Amino acid sequence: MARSVTGEGIAPAEDRAAPLRYYAGKCGPLFACGANAKAACAWGAAKVMLALARWPAARRTPLVERAIAAGVDFLFGVDPATAAYPSGWAEKPSRNWWKFGFPVFYVTDILQIAEALAGLGYAQDPRLGATRDLILGKQDAEGCWPLEYGYAGKTWVDVGTNKAPNKWVTLRALRVLRAMIGE
Repeated sequence: MARSVTGEGIAPAEDRAAPLRYYAGKCGPLFACGANAKAACAWGAAKVMLALARWPAARRTPLVERAIAAGVDFLFGVDPATAAYPSGWAEKPSRNWWKFGFPVFYVTDILQIAEALAGLGYAQDPRLGATRDLILGKQDAEGCWPLEYGYAGKTWVDVGTNKAPNKWVTLRALRVLRAMIGE
């Protein structure tokens, strides 16, 4: 996974004779994605950074550290609250960035960017200030967050109703906010 971010030891997709190469979907280093006009995909970056954050720091190789550094630089390359990451063929970011959901499959949200960066130790980074405010702004009077992007009818079990308070989205938000305030 780290090599797919850094590109170390992976041949370009065009090199069909190479034993290890990129393919059409993940078509290059730094989250390059065929579905995003070969531009870096922040949705993919969030997933990879979440995974690398789970790897114990004591077991991280220099390669993993380089991949994490590249991913953090990419995610903080814009204000995460704006989601102004490369958007392939679209002129502006997907509206789905601002719809907090659960489960979080291939579509992601700004909350997941915050989860990934918090998991990597950046929860209190000032560059997440607007993201923290955005998360807090979605909280209702009872202290819950609504499900704004769900997969009702597409999974074995529905986990909530769109636009209604949702325990899973609330859990995600509270975990990030707890890390952001240092508890």
